[in-house]
Amino acid sequence: MGQHLLPGNPPVALTLRKSGRARRLSLRVSGLDGQVTLTVPQGVSETEALGFARSKADWLRRTLAAQPSGVTIAPGVMLPVEGKMCEVVPGPGRQVRLGAGRVLVPGAEDTLAPRLRAWLRARARDRLAAASDHHAERLGLGYSRLALRDTRSRWGSCSAQGALSYSWRLILAPPEVLDYVAAHEVAHLAEMNHSPAFWAVVARLLPGYGAPRAWLRREGAALHRYRFE
Repeated sequence: MGQHLLPGNPPVALTLRKSGRARRLSLRVSGLDGQVTLTVPQGVSETEALGFARSKADWLRRTLAAQPSGVTIAPGVMLPVEGKMCEVVPGPGRQVRLGAGRVLVPGAEDTLAPRLRAWLRARARDRLAAASDHHAERLGLGYSRLALRDTRSRWGSCSAQGALSYSWRLILAPPEVLDYVAAHEVAHLAEMNHSPAFWAVVARLLPGYGAPRAWLRREGAALHRYRFE
C-alpha cells in the first residue's frame, strides 16, 4: 500500500491504508493538511483501489481546491527560500535581503508581498538561466528564450522551437530540485519525448536525478500554498 500519485491536473497524492475493519473502499480528505487517505478493505487489490480513486478524481480535486489551505504572505510568515525556511520580516533600505533565517523586505506593509514576489522571480530567473546555460553547454545545444510562469500543471516545459519555460516557484525548492527541472527541460532540446533516450540524457546531465525528482513529486504541491496577492 503506502504512497501513490493519482495522475492528472494537478496530480493528487494518495496514502493507501489497509484496514481489516473497513467494509468498503473510502476516500477521506483531511481538513487540516489536505492529505488524501484511501482506505482499502482486506481482499481488495491495490489495482482495484486505485481504480476507485481515479473514478473519484474530479470530486477529489474540487474538494482540495475548496480547502482554505493557502498561506498569505505577511510579516512573521515562514516561507521556504531555496529549500530553507525563512521568516518574512519588514526591513530597512531599498533592497530585499536574505540571511540568518530571515528574508527582510523594505517598504510599506501593503507592498511587502508583491515586492517579495518580484525579488523571488528575479532570483529564480538568475538561478534557472545559469542552470539552463550550464546544461545546454554540456549538450552543445542552445535554447531560444527563457520565460517564467506560475502554473500548477507543470514545473517546466520546452517547445519545439527551443523555448524554455519554468515556474518561478522553483526558487522556493532546494537548489538541487531547481537544477533537476532545468536539466529535464534542457534534455528536451535533444530528445523531445520521455523515451529511455531522453532519460539517458537527463542522467548524463544530472547523475542521481532521482532524489530531486522524488522530492518534487512528494513536496512540490506545497509550494503553491504561498499566496502573494
